[in-house]
Amino acid sequence: MTAELVRGQNHPLSQVRLEVRVSAGTPIVAGATLSDEQGRVPGTEWVAHPGKPVLPGLEVSRQAAADHRLAFDLDALPERVHRVTVLLALPTGIGGPVRFGAAAAPSVAVTGLDGSQVATYCITGLDSESAVIALEIYRRQGGWKVRAVGQGYAGGLAALFTDQGLPEARQLADGINEAVVQGLARSVAQPPPRLPKGDRTRQATAPTPPQGPPGTVAPAQHQGPPGVPQQGSPYDVTDAPIPVAQPALGGPVDYQHPGRQATPPPPPSASAGQAAQPVAGDATGWSMEERLYNQVWGMFEDLARTVAAYRSAVDFADSRLEQELDKALADPRARLGGQGDAARDAAQAKHTHLVNQARAALDRDLTQLIAESDVVEPALPEAFARWDSPVWQGYRVPSDLPMAVRLGDLRLPESESLRIPMLVRLPLQRGLWIDSGRSGSPDPLVDPDELRRLAMDVAVTQASRLLAVHPPGAFALHVIDPAGSGASALAPLVHSGVLAAAPAVGASGVADVLTGLTQRVDLVQMAVRGGASDSLPPGLDTAQQLLIVNDFPHGFDDRAVNQLRYLADEGPDVGVHLMMVADREDAAAYGPLLDPLWRSLLRLTPVPDDHLADPWVGHAWTYEPPRLPTGSQVLDRVLTQVAEARRSWNR
Repeated sequence: MTAELVRGQNHPLSQVRLEVRVSAGTPIVAGATLSDEQGRVPGTEWVAHPGKPVLPGLEVSRQAAADHRLAFDLDALPERVHRVTVLLALPTGIGGPVRFGAAAAPSVAVTGLDGSQVATYCITGLDSESAVIALEIYRRQGGWKVRAVGQGYAGGLAALFTDQGLPEARQLADGINEAVVQGLARSVAQPPPRLPKGDRTRQATAPTPPQGPPGTVAPAQHQGPPGVPQQGSPYDVTDAPIPVAQPALGGPVDYQHPGRQATPPPPPSASAGQAAQPVAGDATGWSMEERLYNQVWGMFEDLARTVAAYRSAVDFADSRLEQELDKALADPRARLGGQGDAARDAAQAKHTHLVNQARAALDRDLTQLIAESDVVEPALPEAFARWDSPVWQGYRVPSDLPMAVRLGDLRLPESESLRIPMLVRLPLQRGLWIDSGRSGSPDPLVDPDELRRLAMDVAVTQASRLLAVHPPGAFALHVIDPAGSGASALAPLVHSGVLAAAPAVGASGVADVLTGLTQRVDLVQMAVRGGASDSLPPGLDTAQQLLIVNDFPHGFDDRAVNQLRYLADEGPDVGVHLMMVADREDAAAYGPLLDPLWRSLLRLTPVPDDHLADPWVGHAWTYEPPRLPTGSQVLDRVLTQVAEARRSWNR
C-alpha cells in the first residue's frame, strides 16, 4: 500500500533498489547529496547533479525536465554515507519560472524497480523558493527510511548547499546551472537525411493493442526517422524519460531545419521541379482522419524543434558575447586605449550576426509552418476543427468514434501568429480540470467572478464538443452544481435535453450522482477483472460517462471528496471521467488530501496561460481555450441534433 507522506513524516523502506520519480509542471533540475553520520556533505564530489550525474549507488538526470527518474542502489552506497538528500531546483537562464510559487507543486514518489509505489509526497506551500529539499533517505537501526522534508530556499541551490556546509556552494550552483544550459543546447537532434518527396519526416507506427477494458483505444505511438527523438502525443502521460539524440561535436552550426525546405514554398506560378505547396493530409495513415492527426502532431513537433534550435542559438550567442567581453577586459592595458572599445564592438557584431542568422532560420521555418497550417486548418473534420470552421454548418451526428478531439490551441512566444490544434486521443485517458482561479500570468482585466464564469463557459463548450463527436448512446453527461451558480452557463445543455438528468443541486443531489457513478465503476471493474463483462445488470449504462463538477469543493463533505478521488483514480479505466471546474486555492483547506486528485487531471484555463509543458524539450506552451464565434448559433444547432439522435437511439 502506498504511503502518502506529509512534511516531516517518515516511512520504512523494504527495498534497497529504488527509483525516485519527480513530476512537475515546468522543467526543473533534480539532484542528490550524500552526507555522513553527522549530516555533513564532505565536498562537491558527494553531490550528484546534471554535470556529474553518477555516484556510487545512485544516478540522477542529466538535464532539466518536467519529469525525472532517479535510480538508487542503497547497498552500493559507501559505508560512510548515512543520508541521501534529494533536491529539486528551478534552472536559471532558460526563461522558465524563477520561484516554485509560480508553478504547479512538484511531487515525488519512491517506487520499486517494477514501478510499484512505496511512498509519495507533494511539496506544497512553496512561494519564493527556487530550490527545495524534497526527501531524505537515511539509515536507521540497520535499515533505511524515507522522510518527506519540503525545506525550501529562496536563495536557490547556493543557499541550499551552504546550509549543508559546502564551502564551494556558489561555485557548485553556478556549475550546475551551466551544465543545464549546455544540456539544453544539446537537446535538439541533428537534421536527418533529406528524404524523397514521397516520404515524410513524420512517420507513425501502428497503434498499440488496447490496454484497458473492451472498447477502449490506446494512444497511438509515433516514430520519426533515425536520429530524431521519438515520443507519443505531447498530451499523453508518460513516466519514462524521453531519449534525446546528441549532436556531433565540432563543425559549424547547421541552421537547416530537419524535414523542411531550404526556402519558403514557391508561388503557384513556380515552374515544375520546384518544391510543391503544402498539402492537407500529407502524412502517413490509413484514413484521411489519421493522416490529418499525424500531420498536426508533426507540425507541433516541427514548431517545438525550430524554436528549441532558435533558443539554443541565442543562448550560445549570449554566452559567447559574455566570454569575449570578459576576455577583452581581462587586460588592464586594453581598457585605457581603443583596443577595448574595438574588441567590444567586434564581440557585439558577432553576437548580432549569430542572433540574426538564428532568427532568419526561425522565420523561414515559421513561414512554411504557417503556410501548412493555412492549408490543414480548413481540411480538419468536426472533431479537430475550430468552432468557427464551416464544417460545423454541415454537422451530422457521427456513427463512429473519432481518433481524437480538439480541446483548444497551443502556441509559443516566438510564434504568436501560429496556432497548433491541441488534439487529445479518445477515449479520454484522464479527466479535465478547468481552472477558475488566478493562473501564473492572469489577465489583470479579468476579475475572479468573471474567471469563474468563463471557466464554466469553457466547461460547457468542451462537454458539448465531446457529446458532438460521440455516436448516439456512446456518451452520457452528468452535472453537479451544488449551489446552482452555473445555471446560466449550463442553459444550452439543459434546454437541449442532452443531459442524462437535470443538474444535481444540494447535498442530496450531489450524494445521489456520486453514489451512482461510484457503484457503476465498482460493477464494471468487477466484471472486467472477473472476465464476465456479459453479466452486467441489464439497466447499466455502458456508455462513456462525463461528470461536470462546478464550484468544487464548496458543498462537498468528506465522503463526497473521497468519492471524487476514487472516480478520478479508477474511473478512466472503465469509462467514467471527471471535469472539475474549480480554483485549486479554494481547496487549500483540505491540505494535501486533494493533491492526487489535481495531479490526475489535465489542467485547462479559461484564459490564455503558458502552463502546458511538452515532455520532449520542455517548452512552456501557451494554451488558448476554444471560443464560440460571437453571435453564432452553432452550439445550439449541434446540441439539438445530438439530443434528437439520442432520443431516436433510445426508442
